[in-house]
Order: sequence, then structure tokens, then C-alpha cells
Amino acid sequence: MPIDRNRLREDLQALVGERHPITSPHRLRQTEAYLHRRFSEAELTVTTQSFPAFGGTSHNVIGTVLPGSNPAQPAPPLILAAHFDTVEGSPGADDNASALAVMLYVAHQVKTMTLARPIRFIAFNLEEENLLGSRAYTSLLQKNGESIHGAIVLECVGYASHQPNSQKIPPGVPIAVPTTGNFLAVIGNERSHQLTGSVAQAMKPHLPIVPLVVPGNGEKLPDTRRSDHTSFWEQGFPAVMLTDTANFRNPHYHQPTDTLETLNLDFIAAVVDGVTAAVFAMASST
Repeated sequence: MPIDRNRLREDLQALVGERHPITSPHRLRQTEAYLHRRFSEAELTVTTQSFPAFGGTSHNVIGTVLPGSNPAQPAPPLILAAHFDTVEGSPGADDNASALAVMLYVAHQVKTMTLARPIRFIAFNLEEENLLGSRAYTSLLQKNGESIHGAIVLECVGYASHQPNSQKIPPGVPIAVPTTGNFLAVIGNERSHQLTGSVAQAMKPHLPIVPLVVPGNGEKLPDTRRSDHTSFWEQGFPAVMLTDTANFRNPHYHQPTDTLETLNLDFIAAVVDGVTAAVFAMASST
């Protein structure tokens, strides 16, 4: 079924705007409420996780769907996640409204899937503040002795260019990287080697994919650690980051110019197709 670009655009329009805990806390709370409502409309079971931040309490928003058979001992869940805060002064269209729009679209698709494991859709708060939301979540997983099948973390997935030399290469990357910025990178660590391969394989029919497995937890390649997947890595959980590579392609990254008009809706639609395929491949079998 073709992707409904109008629905994507509606979510993007609702989400784009500075969402910062100090300079725009009201907009950050509005976005949290919007994500809660959209998860509910997708017929997910919605909860929030509270954690302390900036002298108050912040929240992650979690939408869960269970396998239809609802076994007493379900398989470990698959997580699809994206953060909803921005840096100060940026409307955050690519970073990270693009990822939220993809996640919301996929959340509406899962009702058509026959699932063998739960899926948790997680909107993390305060990624831009030292990954506070995802650190709180993964610490709780570890504390409770929970296991997960893996986490797919969406981070800047809306900017693409077909111009030659539109893609810069992060220093130290040990693989050949295309110089045209029309691909999505799938980045995992050694522990996530299998997950990286599975996600890349499922997505490849839908858009150009560049997979990368980094040694350890990416310590020697700090640019591969700049999102919520790192919180999973550091607690020993398998996780991958899906990214358009942010500032290595997008000149508007963390700028006031990171606006809806700069996004590539065709690319985002292809990401939706790819992520839907990856979620189906991993959640429909144990």
C-alpha cells in the first residue's frame, strides 16, 4: 500500500517547532501529549516513564502492542524508538520530527501484522541532554532483569540529496561510504552485529542502505554514539541507529533552519517502508 504522504506531513507539521526543556518547555509538553494521543489512536497501550531532570520530572512515552495470542511467556520485545526534544533555537524538523513521524506511521501499521513478540514504541525525552530519557529507560530494563530482542533507534531520517558530493564522511569510518547523500546508515556495535544485518537486509529493497558495525561500543568512533542507541549499548542490549548522518549531510542540523521545507518526503516515505519491513521481519518470528 502506498505511503500516505498527507499523514506524514500532518504529523511533521504538528511536531516541528523548538522543543526544549528550558527555552520551550510548554512546546515540549505539548509534543509529549501529541505523541501520547497518536499512540492511543494507533490502538497501542500507552504508558509514561517518569525520571528526574532539571529539578523536576520528565517523561518518556511508551506505546506497546502485544502478540494476538498473548502467550503467558511472550518473546522478548522489539523496541522502535525516537527522541522528541530539540536543541535550543532549532525547530528540529530532521532532528528529530522526521523520526517521530516515521515511528507514528509504523505504529499504525502494526495492527495489520501477525506478531510473535511485543513491540514497544518509545518516544524518548531529553536525548539532547546527555541521553537522559533513554538512560533512565535502559537502567530500568537492567534493574528489572528484562531482556529485549533489540532496539531500532531512529535519529534524523528526513534529509536526503541526490547531488554529487552531498555526503561528507565521518573521520575514521572503516568502510566505503557513498559521496551522494541519498542513503540511510544502519549503525550497530559488535554485540548488535546480527541485529544490524537483519535490519539492513529487510530495508535494502526500499532504499539505499549502508550498514556499519563498530568495535566495542563505538568509543573510537564517537560520531556513531550520538543518540539513544548508546544507552542500550552501554547496558549490554543490542541496538542499532538508523540515520541520514545528520551534520555529515544536512547543513541545517541543530540550526534555526532545520525546518519542514528542508525535508525530503519521498525519502521519509521510503524510510517508512524500510522500517515497516524490518519491524515485520523481526516481530513476526521468534
